[in-house]
Amino acid sequence: MMQRAVYDGARLELRRNGKRSKVVGRFPFLSLAVIADRGKVRKERLLPGAFDFTLDDADAEVSFLYGHNFDTPLASRQAGTLALKSTDEALEFEADILPELEDVTHVRDAMTMLEAGLVTGISPGFRVPPAETVPGAERLDPEEGNPGVFIRSLSAVVLYELSLVTRPAYAESQAELRAMQNASATVRQRKVFLP
Repeated sequence: MMQRAVYDGARLELRRNGKRSKVVGRFPFLSLAVIADRGKVRKERLLPGAFDFTLDDADAEVSFLYGHNFDTPLASRQAGTLALKSTDEALEFEADILPELEDVTHVRDAMTMLEAGLVTGISPGFRVPPAETVPGAERLDPEEGNPGVFIRSLSAVVLYELSLVTRPAYAESQAELRAMQNASATVRQRKVFLP
């Protein structure tokens, strides 16, 4: 069974230049997400370099979706509209929204929700590779001072999608919106700090 934790996207931006839009964001490493799993609570964090297993494979497809739905694609690595880069702090991404997609209902809805500040988070869809393929890809440790809660640390995952979502799990992240009109940089900025 696959589970998805929703992680905040720090500095999630929508940039517009005429009819062309670009979504830019970061997925922070080392922050904890709280996951409820059949009545039990556990925490999860992705370690720096966790996505390298996918990023190092030029043929690995990664889709950029709206709400984890493969019927609502926004961009993709294979189409050349999704760029991914891993740093020590975060997975950074840029998704080009093609002008011919701007009138597609789910694309228009996603951009409108992002611009309104109602969509503020990024959630990665991934799976942990088998231990035979990548030994030590995950580790489960009891939380210090709270042995009933476990922290799952992931050092290697197979990333297959990133999604724009409304309810991010990481409290310390922020989201920003930047709108660019024509070639001039008219900047509107919204920061949302979640409890």
